[in-house]
Amino acid sequence: MPLPTTRIRPFRHGDGDAFRDLNLAWIRQHWIPEAGDWASLGHPEEKILSPGGAIFMAEVEGEAKGCCALIHHGGGRFELAKMAVDPSAQGLGLGAALGEAIIAEARARGGTVLFLESNTVLTPAMGLYARLGFQEVPITHAAYDRCNIMMERPL
Repeated sequence: MPLPTTRIRPFRHGDGDAFRDLNLAWIRQHWIPEAGDWASLGHPEEKILSPGGAIFMAEVEGEAKGCCALIHHGGGRFELAKMAVDPSAQGLGLGAALGEAIIAEARARGGTVLFLESNTVLTPAMGLYARLGFQEVPITHAAYDRCNIMMERPL
């Protein structure tokens, strides 16, 4: 059986519902969405793109099956956030491709450090982040109550 056609592309008008729904699906598996989730997922152009961030979408056979955001924090610091891959598309390498796209975009925007906030219950994500070069650092701030690990990597 041939592998499905996949591609990573920048967020475009009309992707908001897929970005929201993909993220709410994984968040609701373990937690209740928090105020920060609703703000960024409900208004990605205003909360992520306008302040100098980016969002990438992963498509499988033309359908949005994954996403990841790059949030600009100033001073060369960027955050990898809101990474999600639909369960039906897991195992296709979309998470790694999204992560690599975010790293490349952060570098292209002059970033020096890329960090993320997560939770160790997300075992597959922890492995992916390690493969992408992230290492655990002390939690200096946390945007979400569910955060129990902070990781970063130089760019």
